Amino acid sequence: MIPAARPAGPVRTGTGDAPCHHGEILQGVFLDGDGHRCAGLVTLPMAGPGSGAEFVRRPGAPPRAITVVPADRTKAAHAAALAVDECARQAGVPLCGGELRVSGDIPVGLGMGSSTSDVIATVRAVADAYGLRLAPETVARLAVRAELACDPLMLDGRPVLFAQREGRVLEVLGPALPPLVVVGCTLGGGAPVDTLALPVREADATDIRDFERLRALLRRAVATGDARLLGEVATASARRGQQLLAHPEFDDLTVIARRVGAVGVQIAHSGAVAGVLFDAAAPGLRHRVRGCLRALDAHGIPATRAFTTFTTIKEILNGPAHRGGDRPAGPDTARRPARLSAL
Repeated sequence: MIPAARPAGPVRTGTGDAPCHHGEILQGVFLDGDGHRCAGLVTLPMAGPGSGAEFVRRPGAPPRAITVVPADRTKAAHAAALAVDECARQAGVPLCGGELRVSGDIPVGLGMGSSTSDVIATVRAVADAYGLRLAPETVARLAVRAELACDPLMLDGRPVLFAQREGRVLEVLGPALPPLVVVGCTLGGGAPVDTLALPVREADATDIRDFERLRALLRRAVATGDARLLGEVATASARRGQQLLAHPEFDDLTVIARRVGAVGVQIAHSGAVAGVLFDAAAPGLRHRVRGCLRALDAHGIPATRAFTTFTTIKEILNGPAHRGGDRPAGPDTARRPARLSAL
């Protein structure tokens, strides 16, 4: 419970927020610039759900005496304490306790980065309470310390190959992903995946070569805006992930993708969320998306939301706005989320 007593004088409330993602496009073990092996991933950004945080410093309160609401956000609490240490050092002020409130609407356990989003929002809120803006690499370092591994949500959607256990960028793949439409769904009944219970298999030299080949193909897909090539990479990575996750619906999902003319599928390698990927420039896209939704329903795979990597999906489902006549152009906002009703 947050104490009712407040110190005299103005109290600055720091705020922060962070997005989520929709699982991975590519995940595996890669070589860094020095030739060392390290686990890495490329996430599929999704606007919409996210985490928010508010932090209030309490000068005079014991260091690390941080009250958290809700009380079960233990990773966020750890991140707050680490961020206070960092920010107090940078600001040259004594350590103190504080109050943290975390909110969000990201489904937990589906592999959408809910814990990382909480942690990043918290770190940003603490920094804001100190009047600071931390560099992304600092936020990444604190996030890894708070939860042992993190997603690259502090980089705001840029396609990067990210070493999640080290909190560093292995490669910037480009400014943006090719234009995609993604029909999201859940596998395995939406049950959370306990990643700690999954068997660990060390990557051998053949694995490394395969991962590096997919990395090169994804680099080319981003550089050329090739949605179909990106879909091939995502599908290959997802298929490798099934060696551990073994979702029973995965084969049905890939069959549906082929039948409706999608470029591929992607999954969360640490959860149950998945997506059918469409080239946004494909002819008959509305028909393809609706056919995908019908096929998912027929196979008992729950659809969740449709979104894009570039703008709203409103025009895709309802037709483009006319640039003249009696129908005004819609006020599309870049990376605005889109929900499909009744999904």
